[in-house]
Amino acid sequence: MALGPCSEEIQKRRVELVENWSTHLDPLLELLFNVGTVTEEDLSFIRGGGGTGERDCLRTLLDVLEGRGEEACRAFLYVLSNVPPSSVIGGAALFPQNALKEHLQKHKDILAKQNGPASYLSIARRASRPAEVDSFTDISFTRHVGYLVPLQYQHEAAVVGDPFRAGRGEARRQGETCAFRNVYESLICASKNGVTLLSGVAGSGKTTVVRQLVQEWAADADSKKIVLSMSFRELNLITEPQSLQGLTSDHYSNLKPILPDLMTSNQSQILLILDGLDEFCFPLDFDRTPKCSDTERELSVGALVVNLIKGNLLPGSTILLTSRPHAVTKVPHLLVRQFYSVLGFSPAQQRQYFEQNCSSSQAAVAVWNFVSSHRPLQLMCHIPAFCWIVSTALHNGTSCLFYDTALIGATLQESRSGCAEAASGDKCYDQSLSEPNTWVANGLAAQSCSRPITVTEIYCCFLKSIVVFHVGGCVEGMHLNRLQDAPHVLKENRAKLRSLGALAFRGLVERRFLFDLSDLDSFSLESCKLSRAFMVEILKEDKASLTYEKSFHFIHTSVQEFLAALYYVLESFSGSDPFSGLKSKVGLLPPAVHKHLLTFVNKLRQPQHLLRRRVKKALHCGESHQSGHMDLFCRFVSGLLVPKTRFILDGLFSGEPRPRLPSCVPLPSTPFPFVLQLLRSQLHSSSLSPERQLNVCHCLYEAQDPELPLRLQRWLKVLSQQSSGQCDSLNRDWSELAFLLQLSPDLQQLNLDAQGLDAEGLRRLLPVLPLFSTLNVAQNPLGPEGAEVLSAALRSPDCQIERLWVVSTGLGCEGLKILTKGLKDNHTVFDLRMAINRIGDVGAASLAELLRTNRTLRDIRLRDNLVTDRGAELLMDALMENTTLQYLWLFDNKLSKECVQWLKEFSKSRSNLDIKVCY
Repeated sequence: MALGPCSEEIQKRRVELVENWSTHLDPLLELLFNVGTVTEEDLSFIRGGGGTGERDCLRTLLDVLEGRGEEACRAFLYVLSNVPPSSVIGGAALFPQNALKEHLQKHKDILAKQNGPASYLSIARRASRPAEVDSFTDISFTRHVGYLVPLQYQHEAAVVGDPFRAGRGEARRQGETCAFRNVYESLICASKNGVTLLSGVAGSGKTTVVRQLVQEWAADADSKKIVLSMSFRELNLITEPQSLQGLTSDHYSNLKPILPDLMTSNQSQILLILDGLDEFCFPLDFDRTPKCSDTERELSVGALVVNLIKGNLLPGSTILLTSRPHAVTKVPHLLVRQFYSVLGFSPAQQRQYFEQNCSSSQAAVAVWNFVSSHRPLQLMCHIPAFCWIVSTALHNGTSCLFYDTALIGATLQESRSGCAEAASGDKCYDQSLSEPNTWVANGLAAQSCSRPITVTEIYCCFLKSIVVFHVGGCVEGMHLNRLQDAPHVLKENRAKLRSLGALAFRGLVERRFLFDLSDLDSFSLESCKLSRAFMVEILKEDKASLTYEKSFHFIHTSVQEFLAALYYVLESFSGSDPFSGLKSKVGLLPPAVHKHLLTFVNKLRQPQHLLRRRVKKALHCGESHQSGHMDLFCRFVSGLLVPKTRFILDGLFSGEPRPRLPSCVPLPSTPFPFVLQLLRSQLHSSSLSPERQLNVCHCLYEAQDPELPLRLQRWLKVLSQQSSGQCDSLNRDWSELAFLLQLSPDLQQLNLDAQGLDAEGLRRLLPVLPLFSTLNVAQNPLGPEGAEVLSAALRSPDCQIERLWVVSTGLGCEGLKILTKGLKDNHTVFDLRMAINRIGDVGAASLAELLRTNRTLRDIRLRDNLVTDRGAELLMDALMENTTLQYLWLFDNKLSKECVQWLKEFSKSRSNLDIKVCY
């Protein structure tokens, strides 16, 4: 076969090439690999396992190229002609060291300026605090050995605070708590490359972690890393194919002179940050996306991201992905080297935030004492963004509610007497945790008109604070006048808030959290006419550096959900259908005519009946969305139907009374009776999942159900074993207990011994079952159906159960078989007590199969389970492989004297195994 001209040229120049290029073998191979001329297999073959000299390696390379044919030889000669040997060595000839340092220092300065502590999660500067004192707030993290797959059917708010439950540090096996410094060192200082995934709920501080990471890197003069940061929000705007080099050049025009060299010779120095994977709207197909290692080849943005994560583009670099929990499964777990969870604020960090963010130390103490005494608020404050919302709503006192500001200040600072004196320590907080009924006793049943005890009331105060004191401005000394004028100010902004709410509602229904100018225009919102306070504190504006197009998002998803609920309730009170604005075409009539006719027809109907229909539709909307993304919306709708919350926003609700009540007179706190009826009927619905039933309890709390505190008090007696449970088990709703347990972070043991708990009741407790170190459900009729629920709890990524006691629960051999499936994937349970369950030899066989692989169980108690010699033999065979079990109790089973003697002898042969057995 005739050789082509390029192949012939390589043959003629073979000696010269080996002589001149063998010392530049590594960068030459890297260039050829990046352009796709050689493969990873070729590189391994050429280097020969590391035992071959450079000249021999280059000869092997030339052989490979000649074997590939004319095209490969042409690419090789092209590389040689365009890159002289002097420039291959790290780009030294092209970029002198001083010039390179100047480019990188300029890059650091630009990124440091773009990523300053300007978000609400950083410490706000008081007037008396110098600029250099500003810093980022500490946030807690967990580093995981494995890859956590979150539950997809829970709203993020449902798991907030779980990482900070008492005893979690000792119980959790999957991860270890760490600080920001550990994250920084693993990404900036460590030599390991690959993908790091940082997961956290909305508002937990992921973007702030990125900002702090860039800030500390920019200040580190010794750092060898080069940070490149982009957001998926910006990548969404790229619709045309783009090369990685072109994309990076557009984003970092200051690095254009050195980018080609950086992406070929210094890939190990690159840290690429891609923020907000959950916002990426393009599909990521890791199976069918073609491989590409050429940084100059144009690809779709989805293909670019896939090749970056798989390491085809920029091999050897470090990549940091941030994401909300529901989107982490977009990345195959085998591609993730390390996984961090952003836990948010611990109680101590919450307190620190209030101390540094409120206008005075007195206000900080008052806010902290108030929040720590109300569990639903304190639970939400694990999210840093919610801490900001609370401090915005409360740090001036609860003045959003009343006009007597002097009395308000006294009310806020009254606190529970011991707390004010212990403000410098954690004694107050610890004391409140030791009394799980504190928030019940002082909550709904004994509420004060000056205390916004529900999450809805906090958001009402927050919105009112923004509109009254931030949008309109508040001159010092004019606070009282501004507050008295609040109804008028809110009425003036009613149309603007309604439009924002409509935008938020459409986004919530369509599961959209990012909006462009056309979205704002469709709701008559012009960004230039929105005040700065709205743009900074409600609707945040971003200008993408890649396309220079404006995009908008609400400062936090919970703010979007609250405004959506506010719009829904406002429309429902006015007789309009909140969903009508989302429909592009309505029948054959023009939209304006249809709306006019609809308003006229609605006026003919009874307002109460119409409102009931709208509320029922909202609640069923949350019920039908089993994914949980409408949960918080339903809570806000329930809370906004309480007269007290509408009084806070007096001026927005047309036709509502405007009472001028003194601060000593409690506001009406009972919603429309049909609201409670709807919620209670939902609570008893058998078709509702446990997570949705738990959310209904949150809705009842927000609706300030007057009977809820009494029912929760009865549950507290059950937990303290003061109630036998058999007499009133039919009147119990176990979802209420799940609600109470979710708000009791100090409770480590769940003891429901002989409480008449059946499989359905256990199913309702499923969202909280994994959170306890000891789970005792003995002497309850659970059966195999209950075993299914327990197995699901044991497989939860957040399972903390160490002691599982299922004595006399009717499991049988079938139930045990189901339970062992859950224990097979579990690494926390070491104590299993399951006496009197009639498992027999079939159940013993299932347990023996489990012991062959499980190395966590230490203590198994099988008293009175109808196990015969055959079952004991199977267990002993398994214990020949399992050397970690320490206690096996087999009292009162159907064992012969010979089997008992054999078991005792076997126990003596194992110093770490104690077998309890009798005739």
